[in-house]
Amino acid sequence: MALGEKTAIYDNLMRFKPHDLTPNAWAVKAGVSRTVWADMRRHGNPSRRTLEKLLVAAGSSLAEFETLRVSGRSARAEGAASALRERGAGGWPGSRMPLLPLVATAGGGEWGEPASRIDVTEIRSGEVLERIQRPVALANDPAAYAVTIVGNSMWPRFRAGRRVAVSPKASIVIGDDVLVKLKSAPLMAKAGSGIASVLIKVLVGRSSSGVELRQFNPDVTFHVGHDQISAIEKVLGELV
Repeated sequence: MALGEKTAIYDNLMRFKPHDLTPNAWAVKAGVSRTVWADMRRHGNPSRRTLEKLLVAAGSSLAEFETLRVSGRSARAEGAASALRERGAGGWPGSRMPLLPLVATAGGGEWGEPASRIDVTEIRSGEVLERIQRPVALANDPAAYAVTIVGNSMWPRFRAGRRVAVSPKASIVIGDDVLVKLKSAPLMAKAGSGIASVLIKVLVGRSSSGVELRQFNPDVTFHVGHDQISAIEKVLGELV
């Protein structure tokens, strides 16, 4: 990661700092050690776990932080606007943000060659398990939804059983976590059923023929052709 990227991550993180706490007090509240905090301030390269601790202590989430990095907007400014909408002018109750649908997921076997060990997830968009609190950063993304991670193929990035937010609207760049919807034979057979086979991986490259994806466990980088893909959507991060 380039130095400029590290600085941008740190600058964006500081937008979430509680106004009533100094940076050091925020770190103490979050349970981040003095050594880790000092290293992060010097280099701007917090681990995902450190980010999660700090954001939870600030009353936010990784999903909001990731969306801030994509949109370039201040999540705190969005939060203030959301609060105003909820109160309404003059203190009257206003409209609240709609809840985020959590759609059903299940293991979908392996993708590609036999014994590839590339995990596929099956999502059932027509089966909403529940509706959960929507991150403020997704207030203007009505198509956003949440899914539960199945399996350990993306460990340590995502743990099995954790919920992540997915945005069809967010722009995608190399290095982002993505949900790739496949035009697989099983998907075509289930057309109209709301069931899709997807790959939840990291986007590591693009070419005229398709995309390069990576999973961590086992560590595999592989190619998926454009003719095999129906959509690519951004995974914004875990919902805390």
